[in-house]
Amino acid sequence: MPQIAQLADTYASQVFWLLIFFGFTFFVIGMGMVPKIMGTVELRDAQITGDLAAAQAARDAANAQEEAWKKRESENRAAAQAVIAEAKTKAAKDSEAKLAKAQTKIDVRIAEAEAEISAARTSAMAEIESVAAEAAQDIVARLAGAKVDKRSARSAVKEALAHG
Repeated sequence: MPQIAQLADTYASQVFWLLIFFGFTFFVIGMGMVPKIMGTVELRDAQITGDLAAAQAARDAANAQEEAWKKRESENRAAAQAVIAEAKTKAAKDSEAKLAKAQTKIDVRIAEAEAEISAARTSAMAEIESVAAEAAQDIVARLAGAKVDKRSARSAVKEALAHG
């Protein structure tokens, strides 16, 4: 095979050009392009690190603001509860005062009504005694034919009502 026989003749030249090509490629890519790419990568890493640090700082600030807001909210809630409790207390006192005033009026009316009922009962009992005494006189007169005076009839009715 003639190709293999030529290999020894062209081997040195191929190795030379191979070294030249790879050396040129190494210097162009390794010395020219790789530092630019590495600079871009480092710049990107620095940008990402800065962005992460800024995000963490923003998160910490947001957490601090949230805690401050929660604290203010709890203080406002406590103040509102105090106002509500004060309003309830005041309303309860006002209600008690109104109820006491109404109860006083009701007690006065009840006392007046009881006095009227007592007077009416006394009057009714007097009338009942009077009517019963007259009825007793009339009944005795009709049944026994005897006449009973008013005083005896009233005492008999009083005694019957007291026992009965």
